[in-house]
Amino acid sequence: MSITPLDAARLDSGEPGGSGQAPAAMSTRSPGRAAWLRLRRDRTALVSGVVSAFLVVVALAAPLIGAAYGIHPQDTFQGDLDRFGLPYGVAGGVTGTHWFGLEPGQGRDLFIQMVYGMRTSLGIAFAAALMTTMVGVLLGIIAGYLGGWVDAVINWVTDVTLALPFLIFTLAVIRPIELHFYGPREAVPGWFRVVVLITLFTAFGWTTTARLVRGQVLSLREREFVEAARATGARLGRVLFRELLPNLGAPILVAFSLSIPAYITGEAALSFLGIGMLEPTPDFGRTIFRSLNYLQTDPAYVLFPGVTIFVLVLAFNLFGDALRDALDPKSLR
Repeated sequence: MSITPLDAARLDSGEPGGSGQAPAAMSTRSPGRAAWLRLRRDRTALVSGVVSAFLVVVALAAPLIGAAYGIHPQDTFQGDLDRFGLPYGVAGGVTGTHWFGLEPGQGRDLFIQMVYGMRTSLGIAFAAALMTTMVGVLLGIIAGYLGGWVDAVINWVTDVTLALPFLIFTLAVIRPIELHFYGPREAVPGWFRVVVLITLFTAFGWTTTARLVRGQVLSLREREFVEAARATGARLGRVLFRELLPNLGAPILVAFSLSIPAYITGEAALSFLGIGMLEPTPDFGRTIFRSLNYLQTDPAYVLFPGVTIFVLVLAFNLFGDALRDALDPKSLR
């Protein structure tokens, strides 16, 4: 049965219909185009992707937003607080000047704190996700391809890393690391704590990606294109990074996208416990911790940062799940 021009147009645009040849046409598309069509037809993916992109733009444009808003993160408005340190007015002092109200006690604008806090969380999360993905891919592809004692050693290191309790280890090492570089009375700069947190996330987070990549490489290393590369005398680096790595794009992309919300919540949890970002750097976890003392007197103080981080994590999680489904060739859409 031939395909009419109308059927071809429908198939090319991803619309249903045509002359019953949609499955065959779908199978002839490139994997990337087929994944894009599945992703585009997923409403959850579209909504979560738009929300995630919007939040990333807000984080990147934090200085511009602050300039347009007319308030710096460290500006205080003590005159708008009563003698108990609570903001005047309703909902924590929400006004046309202070969109999310003010922080009780300190009098800082909560909206601009959330904007800069988003930049802090996303910056650490993206950097940590990038580092863990690079380390995990490198170790996973080496272990899966070489096998033998190399695979055994990398698997042993992976098992040991997974056995270590991340939270307890972080509580134990953060302060000694800082004392190694700074004296007990010296102020630790914010960038140093960022580097420490990214390093700790990388040290513990690469294992998932490494095991995922290793499993994929075990199924790919005996394929014809790898055998052909060996037969032509290709070096190890070419086989790993020119032959195998391009075929691992989908699982790597999914692992990267799903690790971002995990590191957002991880960074917020560490700050909530007092071992994350330090003052005066705006941060979700520290803000939520302080707001617990005002649950009854100023519930808006915990509502705004709580809802912000909830939407942030939910959007990235939903988009990561949708991306995983779209890149799965067996996914039925």
